[in-house]
Amino acid sequence: MTALRVVAAAVLALVLQGLLTRLLGAPSMRVDFGLVAVIWIALRFGRVPGLLGGTLVGLGQDALGGGILGLAGLAKSVAGFATGIVGTQFIVTQTVPRFMVFLGATLLHALVFVGLSMLLGLKTPPQPYLDVAVQGVSNAAIGVLVFKVAEFTPGARVRWRALRERRQKRRYH
Repeated sequence: MTALRVVAAAVLALVLQGLLTRLLGAPSMRVDFGLVAVIWIALRFGRVPGLLGGTLVGLGQDALGGGILGLAGLAKSVAGFATGIVGTQFIVTQTVPRFMVFLGATLLHALVFVGLSMLLGLKTPPQPYLDVAVQGVSNAAIGVLVFKVAEFTPGARVRWRALRERRQKRRYH
């Protein structure tokens, strides 16, 4: 069941990233939904699913975006695995620690991605610091929001049904 959730989250992130990039344009996209999904998977399920999710999302982004196949896959795999380790070693259930984990994982991903790009002699931005900082904060904000929605959703249907039953009882009594 965990593998199915990992694949579903990876596919959803790739589709969402593709749709929003197409609508907004690549330069204006500051959120990496694939990386957000990888970090969510790693914090929710552990280091091995985080590694698997990072591999799937990264290879999917490499295949769809062009470039060297495996570069984003390796960077996202490292970020997913490291995040899974952090998630199992520390209590990451509150908003601020989750924000910091998303920010740190985004920085680690950027470090690995830009480092490998430089090693391979690929074109890198001259000053990627501001872009990485903006993407880190954006990823962290979206990631915390994803966790809030994921935690609220399972009980929402039960709460809604109970509220509806209470209203119906008041109306007829």
